[in-house]
Amino acid sequence: MEPGGLVVVCDDTEPIRRLIRVNLELEGFEVEEACDGGSLLDLLTGRADRGEELPGVVTLDAQMEPRDGWWAISRIRADPRLADIPVVMVTASVQQHDRVQARASGFDAFVSKPFDPEQLIELVRGYMTGGRGHSPAH
Repeated sequence: MEPGGLVVVCDDTEPIRRLIRVNLELEGFEVEEACDGGSLLDLLTGRADRGEELPGVVTLDAQMEPRDGWWAISRIRADPRLADIPVVMVTASVQQHDRVQARASGFDAFVSKPFDPEQLIELVRGYMTGGRGHSPAH
């Protein structure tokens, strides 16, 4: 198995966070959680401010309150300390325009809910080893 790394899972639905966490931990990844875009940004900037390891990948839901994934991705891409972190959108939004908007906003990949945990794990592995330059096969 390839070495793990730190992944941050951001979703406002606890069972979804738990599902992603358990699957990633079973594959050897370390996982931290955030429940909305604001808590995600606090977690990431706090790590950056303290000089701690940044995640190799972030999974991020689009629709959350009070700060959604769209808000969070704009802040992540605007912060030079965070801008190179691959971010995978995991969302129930399945319309083509959502996919186009996700790419234009700076998301690296798009996974629709309900999702295949293996597909998500493979995406995370690819981004862990290839960074934002990884080109997913999906």
